[in-house]
Amino acid sequence: MNYAALSTAIQDYTQNYETTFVANIPTFVQQAEERLYNTVLFPALRKNVTAILNAGFKYLSCPTDFLASFSLSVTDAAGSQQYLLNKDVSFIRSAYPDATATGIPEYYSLFGPTVVSGSPTTELSFILGPTPDTAYTTELHYYYYPTSIVTAGTSWVGDNYSPVLLYGSLVEAYIFMKGEQDMMTYYETKYKEAVQQLIRLGAGLEQGDTYRDTQFKMKVAP
Repeated sequence: MNYAALSTAIQDYTQNYETTFVANIPTFVQQAEERLYNTVLFPALRKNVTAILNAGFKYLSCPTDFLASFSLSVTDAAGSQQYLLNKDVSFIRSAYPDATATGIPEYYSLFGPTVVSGSPTTELSFILGPTPDTAYTTELHYYYYPTSIVTAGTSWVGDNYSPVLLYGSLVEAYIFMKGEQDMMTYYETKYKEAVQQLIRLGAGLEQGDTYRDTQFKMKVAP
């Protein structure tokens, strides 16, 4: 289902073609997408980027579309990838209290806003431990917010499992309309059913055995 078909379906399901309502359909859809991407982290929404660490600087900025980390590695002098362990900020602070003590990073944690010229920005950053002693190449695998179907016209969810996007958008539409409670409950129930089916795909069928227990997995019945 592309965006044009989704927009038409929202109007037909609600039987609402009023100008203000139609103008807010992009908002309904984008709110549904954000709710979905913060509920189901499926492999199709994962990508990777590389960056160069600054020697003597213990922070690494997150990508602008960052949602959650999957793994972070550094390439050592021998050309081997060393995967960092995800720890709490307090652990890194306690283990490496002296920021001038350097070495190849072994741990990372989501720290907070990236600071530019002394001022925090809206982008997040990682803190590394220990502080890098040279300009290592890093590779970050992460979950991200894909371009909205409103902007792109199509999306992975729209192409592969459109019910969850349709029912999520209808929930937002009925909130806007202050619609009947029974219909809002119905669409919310249908949305949750669709989410569970998508979780089965993302955390079950598409998610094989993983090295770290922090990756959510679910058993899939044969």
